[in-house]
Amino acid sequence: MIDTEKPKEKYCDSFGKRKVGHVIKELNGAFKKKFLSCGVEAGLDEVTFMHGWIMGYLHFNRDREIYQKTIESDFKIRRSTVTAILQLMEKKGYIKRDPVADDARLKRILLTEKGMETAEKTKEIIDRMENDLLEGIEPDQLDIFYEVSDKLLKNMKK
Repeated sequence: MIDTEKPKEKYCDSFGKRKVGHVIKELNGAFKKKFLSCGVEAGLDEVTFMHGWIMGYLHFNRDREIYQKTIESDFKIRRSTVTAILQLMEKKGYIKRDPVADDARLKRILLTEKGMETAEKTKEIIDRMENDLLEGIEPDQLDIFYEVSDKLLKNMKK
């Protein structure tokens, strides 16, 4: 007789075996949800997950010249997606685009004062979340997590 009952564990296939992809998807969703709820608590309710990452990136790299192509490349997202994100961030007052003197087609992406403040608040949120995430996890367990994650990424790129 074939057991037709669904597995009790939501990360399992029909044979009860856990699936890494499901766990990664669940972790990603939970992280985004937590980030957004922490943002709302901090008064950053109009900041999307991607806006937060980009502002943090711009803040961390404020001594470099960052262009749209830099963001496309470093975040591995399409030009059209980055264009839409940056237009919205500019409209909301988080960034400004400064034309480059010797090439009018190039525009350096810079944080505004509002963007800088938001990036700093976002960093505080992410730091708090990181501490909460790591609660009860030993350093050697974290090392194993990073090692396995690196191998998963490498395998995905094959």
